[in-house]
Amino acid sequence: MDFASLGLSAPLLKAVAEQGYNTPTPVQQQAIPAIIKGQDVMAAAQTGTGKTAGFTLPVLERLSEKASARSNSVRALVLTPTRELAAQVGESAKRYGCKLPLRTAVVFGGVKINPQMMTLRKGADILVATPGRLLDLFSQNAVHFKQLEILVLDEADRMLDMGFIHDIRKILALLPKRRQNLLFSATFSDPIRSLAKGLVHNPTEISVSPRNATAKTVKQWIVPVDKKQKPALLTQLVIEHNWHQVLVFTRTKHGANRLTRHLEEKGLRAAAIHGNKSQGARTRALSEFKQGATRILVATDIAARGLDIDQLPQVVNFDLPNVPEDYVHRIGRTGRAGSQGQAISLVSADEFRQLSDIERLTKQLLTRRLVDGFEPVHDLPASSLTPRRQRFDKPKKPKPEHRDGQRSKQARLEGGKRVRQNIKGLI
Repeated sequence: MDFASLGLSAPLLKAVAEQGYNTPTPVQQQAIPAIIKGQDVMAAAQTGTGKTAGFTLPVLERLSEKASARSNSVRALVLTPTRELAAQVGESAKRYGCKLPLRTAVVFGGVKINPQMMTLRKGADILVATPGRLLDLFSQNAVHFKQLEILVLDEADRMLDMGFIHDIRKILALLPKRRQNLLFSATFSDPIRSLAKGLVHNPTEISVSPRNATAKTVKQWIVPVDKKQKPALLTQLVIEHNWHQVLVFTRTKHGANRLTRHLEEKGLRAAAIHGNKSQGARTRALSEFKQGATRILVATDIAARGLDIDQLPQVVNFDLPNVPEDYVHRIGRTGRAGSQGQAISLVSADEFRQLSDIERLTKQLLTRRLVDGFEPVHDLPASSLTPRRQRFDKPKKPKPEHRDGQRSKQARLEGGKRVRQNIKGLI
């Protein structure tokens, strides 16, 4: 199957060819024809499956059939959870739509709002936005939705994780009732299905990979190590294996900063991206990492969401995530488009529970490798795929004269007696 068989017009086919793509990915094969037909779509697709082009190309195809957007109006709205993902989707729309007379605009927080308001005066056939900034622009009468034809929720699972559900509901209330709805998510979790009930109508459901599966092209292994030895171990791994492009995940912003300083002190060019960094600093760090000027990019989960890095060979989990699904998202940034990659996790004894949750979720025990000189003092227990037994403690019977939140009369009398005795002993 090629792109020409999916119903795309000549200008889009030419743009796709110029990007060097010949064969559509599974999600593109299923999503593009359905979207062109005007159907609602609900798709589960992991990072690196080509999902962005899977909705960008058919949306451009549908919009090219009618007149352009009027001033301050929007014809297709794409909501994303992060600035980085918004920029990536906007870049994709501009790249594929370069042969069409359509305008794409991108708006997100962390930067001045006035230039975005000026851009929207011309209207936008496709507007890519984060929820908070979109509501700000609407409140200032800078954007209208009367002309809206298509709504896309990209990485809907992450938007729910980040607490955007209230903003999403506010935005949905502002949009025309008659519109095409496209929902893309890494998984079809229960919260996602609940959101979809009030959003998509008789949708075409697409699932291109097993739920919570990891890519077969990614070689996964873990290194048991004491927590204090992790910075030194990471430094040795980078130098010993001569890694030139490494994406490292930490659990916290402060942890990212500390690790970046350590790596810089050891002569390794590193940069951190997280929510406390300005948008300019994050964009600059990502650009230098892609160009090879920065060797190691240290990121938190939220800041890394939507990063589009071709041929990324290594991902390192410096800290294991608290949510096991985030492990799948993290390592999905390597081994993309059929290329080989590896995911290495540095695991200390106090992260055993997170490791067990990840192994049960992905239904595989991760290979363990000890590194000479970094053997842990605190052993990492052996793990198993069998579910943990839940303990159900019997509720204690309340003592006479006892009510929840209130001590019994006898306990109050005894407590008062002890206090008087202690005071007497101090005099």
